Amino acid sequence: MLPNTLPARTARRLRLQTLRGRVGLGLVAALSVLAGMTDAIGLLALGDFVSFMSGNTTRLAVAISEADLALVLRLSGAVLGFVAGNALGVLLARGFHRRAWPVLLVVAALLAFAAVWPLAATFPALLAATLAMGMINAVVEQVNGLPIGLTYVTGALSRFGRGLGRWLLGERRNGWRVQLVPWAGMLSGAALGAWLQQHLGLQALAGSCALACVLALVSRFIPRAWQRGYMPR
Repeated sequence: MLPNTLPARTARRLRLQTLRGRVGLGLVAALSVLAGMTDAIGLLALGDFVSFMSGNTTRLAVAISEADLALVLRLSGAVLGFVAGNALGVLLARGFHRRAWPVLLVVAALLAFAAVWPLAATFPALLAATLAMGMINAVVEQVNGLPIGLTYVTGALSRFGRGLGRWLLGERRNGWRVQLVPWAGMLSGAALGAWLQQHLGLQALAGSCALACVLALVSRFIPRAWQRGYMPR
């Protein structure tokens, strides 16, 4: 019995690991769509990135060189809001025993707040959106040991490119192809967000809010053990 049982257990474990990885990548794709969608709406409606902090950092440096104090304060607030969102996401996830849905509901609430804020004073909307985008990084940090970025894709493209280089050299490591998942999700989400913003303006963030609510509901059906593996330790 033992020789037959061990291969069966190994096969079952591998099937579960594969399924966990597919579910995790599906969640990554959906969260990247949310990030891209929100970033495009923020850029077009508010004039600033809400998840692409590399861009905001470069713009901040230019604003400093030009002594544009108002823009320096605005972009500094956006960057600090994003950092604070990451920290709050981890605190909230830990407070709810590493469950994703509470984090996503707070993200949805922040996006709803940004969507209804009057256009005459856009900084509160910008801050709420950057907080939300920082927080979603606490939902998935890795999938089956592979590092994943949700609100930024430079790292994903870099990991993909390095993996491609190793593959061309004959090395057959696993995982580098999946780095295109967040990139494709952000690209498609940004296209959707741009289209929504053209029709709804800043209120298009209500679409981001709705997607965050849907993902919160979906996450309730993901096994707790899998969620704990995806989220920051």
